[in-house]
Amino acid sequence: MRLHDGRDELPARIRLARAGDAGSRAWLVQRWQEPVYRFCRRMLSSDEDALDATQDTLVKMLHHLEQFDERRNFSSWVFGIARNRCIDEHRRRKRRSPDEPGEIVDSGPSPVELTARSQRADHLLSALDEIPPMYREVLVLYHFEHLKYGEIAEALDLPMGTVMNRIFRARKKLREAYEAMGGTQ
Repeated sequence: MRLHDGRDELPARIRLARAGDAGSRAWLVQRWQEPVYRFCRRMLSSDEDALDATQDTLVKMLHHLEQFDERRNFSSWVFGIARNRCIDEHRRRKRRSPDEPGEIVDSGPSPVELTARSQRADHLLSALDEIPPMYREVLVLYHFEHLKYGEIAEALDLPMGTVMNRIFRARKKLREAYEAMGGTQ
């Protein structure tokens, strides 16, 4: 439950940050760091890649703040930047040659898995990793970042009907993946 999410402050902070106010720029980074990290972590399934993507997203957000259209929703704009960064990372992974050594991955549980404290949560997170990124991103934005259909449509540059359809299909695919892993409802 959020007591205050800073939305009342957001337009003023954006204007001040555009004018070069360091405090407002720091406030924007602090406000968006956790949600962007959560999104990137769920999309990339790697703490290190998520940290890199988060940093790149926040730098790009500040660098392109002048291009933000105030008629749009700021969260949609920020998550759109994060989404594009995650897509770039997926493409980079695909281009890696077979001769290139793979990334060293910590085989220990992620912070999400450590805090889940239940087998059901572990299965659900694993199942989320199994569904295609186009379905995963709508689920993450809707269920974990609590964006509305319209905000997701704007962030992903999709019609609202497509977003609603993808969420429906994503839930079905997630349920199938979850049940295939031995998860129960």
